[in-house]
Amino acid sequence: MRVSRFDIIEFAVVLEPAEQLSSARRAFFAGMHALADALAVHAPPECDLAFEWPGTLRLDGAMLGGGRLAWPQACRETDVPDWLVFGAMLRAADMTHLDPGFAPDATTLTAEGFEIIDGDMIIEGFARHLMTAFDLWNERNFRAVGEDYLARLPKKLAAEKRILDENGDLLTTLPAGGPPLRKSLLEGLRAAAWYDVVQRMPKVS
Repeated sequence: MRVSRFDIIEFAVVLEPAEQLSSARRAFFAGMHALADALAVHAPPECDLAFEWPGTLRLDGAMLGGGRLAWPQACRETDVPDWLVFGAMLRAADMTHLDPGFAPDATTLTAEGFEIIDGDMIIEGFARHLMTAFDLWNERNFRAVGEDYLARLPKKLAAEKRILDENGDLLTTLPAGGPPLRKSLLEGLRAAAWYDVVQRMPKVS
């Protein structure tokens, strides 16, 4: 499903999980990695596509958009959900005609020099990369998908070690030792820090 707009590329895909909700949410990471890979094909050389936990997509440090995940409200953590919906939104072009300095933390595909801003091509690429991610999950278990996601999630310390827990939480072990620090996937998905709920588009600051 795609929403047609000139300035925003927005689409969603319905998934049919076979795991209980608490672990099925990890499909979100496959979606984020597929989104970044689909953009990387059209990105200028040496362009840096990175994640900010869990669903913000940054391009050369500026916010481009992100991904969200929805599930049935009545589904319990131990139940297998009837569906999951991964949705993504990207700022393709700036329709506000504001000075770029007005929103230094936001960017668009056109501002970053993308040669091809074809929403359908990006969505088709996303679908291919998503299927590849799920094939990898089935063949080599979720860890391989998680490592692909973590490769685009910048570290605060080079020596820290990170894994994604069975429920999708981010566990970070610091060089000094001690128990790992935990970041909740569920809380991060609910917050969707990149999304402006009033404007219904990625934030510009």
